[in-house]
Amino acid sequence: MPALVATEYVGRVTWLGLNDDRAAGLGNRAVDALELRFSGPVGESRSGLTRASCSRVVTQYPKGSEIRNTRQLCMMSAEELTDIAENMGIDALDPALLSVSILVTGLPDFTHLPPASRLVTAGGASICIDMENRPCHLPAKGIEAAMPSKGGLFKAAAKGRRGVTGWVEREGALRLSDELRLHVPDQRAWQS
Repeated sequence: MPALVATEYVGRVTWLGLNDDRAAGLGNRAVDALELRFSGPVGESRSGLTRASCSRVVTQYPKGSEIRNTRQLCMMSAEELTDIAENMGIDALDPALLSVSILVTGLPDFTHLPPASRLVTAGGASICIDMENRPCHLPAKGIEAAMPSKGGLFKAAAKGRRGVTGWVEREGALRLSDELRLHVPDQRAWQS
């Protein structure tokens, strides 16, 4: 029996982004395709098989420890991005300002997809979802530069809607309009 089960849910890629130089800023530039490798998207400044641990995992590892890079990709849903913009009192929010790698439409409650779920293209490229990408203060600077007086509103507006992080499980190309079928772990929810 498979450990992952294909669902009837299929999302569609509506935007793709790449960050060439993280030191220059958090924002991504729009691209038509991402070439996904085991180390992450080709040309992405945050690619790599490993990364330095950050504040999100400080209870497991000392900050700066070398760990597996499960944050190669930042994925959000177009529907949740619209909700964030509405909560901020603006018409729209550019995914480039949020360091989004992949913007998807059509997958409900995207931010709360089960960890270890897979998003698989028809061509076979596969992304493993790590976990919810909790909102932080880092996008505020870019938002503020683009929309004065709005940057500070992002963190609260994005709570529970910031999307997920993930890593490449099977290499391949990802293009605008590609479909991503959701596969979820075949197990009951954990009970403490």
